[in-house]
Amino acid sequence: MSACFSSRLVSFIPTARFVACGLLLFLLAPACQAQLPSDLFLQPVASGLSSPVAACHAGDGSGRLFIVQQEGQIYIKQGTGILPTPFLDISGIVNCCGERGLLGLAFHPNFASNGYFFVNYTNAQGDTVVARYQVSGTDPNLADASSAVVIFSVDQDFSNHNGGNILFGPDGYLYIGMGDGGSGGDPCNRAQTLDPANLDNSGSCSPDSNFIGDPDSRALLGKMLRIDVDNPGVNTDGVCAEGVNYGIPADNPFESTGDTRCSEIWAWGLRNPWRWSFDRLNGDLWIGDVGQGAVEEIDRQPAASTGGEHYGWSCMEGDQTYNAGRCLPGVTLTPPVLTETHTGGNCAITGGYRYRGPVTAINGLYFYGDYCSGKIWYASESGGNWIRQEWNHGEASLQFNLGSFGEDETGEVYAVSLAGTLFRITTDSIFAHGFE
Repeated sequence: MSACFSSRLVSFIPTARFVACGLLLFLLAPACQAQLPSDLFLQPVASGLSSPVAACHAGDGSGRLFIVQQEGQIYIKQGTGILPTPFLDISGIVNCCGERGLLGLAFHPNFASNGYFFVNYTNAQGDTVVARYQVSGTDPNLADASSAVVIFSVDQDFSNHNGGNILFGPDGYLYIGMGDGGSGGDPCNRAQTLDPANLDNSGSCSPDSNFIGDPDSRALLGKMLRIDVDNPGVNTDGVCAEGVNYGIPADNPFESTGDTRCSEIWAWGLRNPWRWSFDRLNGDLWIGDVGQGAVEEIDRQPAASTGGEHYGWSCMEGDQTYNAGRCLPGVTLTPPVLTETHTGGNCAITGGYRYRGPVTAINGLYFYGDYCSGKIWYASESGGNWIRQEWNHGEASLQFNLGSFGEDETGEVYAVSLAGTLFRITTDSIFAHGFE
């Protein structure tokens, strides 16, 4: 399974190293269930990038990192440098910036043999497009820009809350995180609309006259989608986008004969799932869902889930009631496993990864952060609950810029500053042994 994240090179000078919880595990307070190595630090491994928002390893054994820039370029980090020619440049068709732009990249599980990869971007009209491209037949470091096939497009109500992350799950299906369509408070109630017949079409919630596609696609907003890109046209009677270039897995929760709800939907009740990931070891899905004005949340969907979870928005914001009038009778809500309030400069959750790399002391810890404060937390499970601690990583440059986390082919985890630097979470011992 390939993995995608947000944006290695010039500076190899170790920065801050801190013990997170204390000197001895048996002296730790109950809330501190894990101890970070004393030499854990953020190693700058690439700089001079332009608004990096995502990057992927291709899962092809090449060790390359594909760095996504919001303006529409994808660059390759190979060895200790970044190749000068972009792997792909679609800046001419990407509407940037703010919360728009080229926002996601995912490589097909069989990329090594078929050369397919997928991007998520906002087009000139500000709507979401998911498209497939193919690598050049003559150069593995160049994509064929003429190979684009639009999988589907989704009509966005406003300019914000576009989601943007796309990943292939361990089941081989493509997952797409969709924001609620924007503005504030989900005025069109998209996150809780499963049936396009119930779409709010009034005022600013009316269909976009410039949108080329199905206006029913607005019912896909505020959801996690799950589609089959290898079997187009299969089980597509209930789709809410085009459905020509993708199929629907037979076990999607709203895929059944006579069901008028959108069959692409895997989970609902999301506000803006900006960054999320799969645990490469057990397949669990971890979703960082950006809050409204008070509470940020991390949701966890076990790999054994059959889908259909409602994560609360806009009845709930995190673990607090937001709009009681939006609480649907008979619908069971799935609470977050972690929440963060807007204290200490926090403003927007940045979902991360559960660490599965070479630093064995932090194996199994879930790392995530906040865009504005630049804080990074790590969480571990204790008695069925997830307990988090803050890691004082000491990188002031992450404040107002911690846009994403990522994972490479070896399971190493990275933190990305939209100001243009990629950091690797590592230790002196791993660094000294030349893990690149």
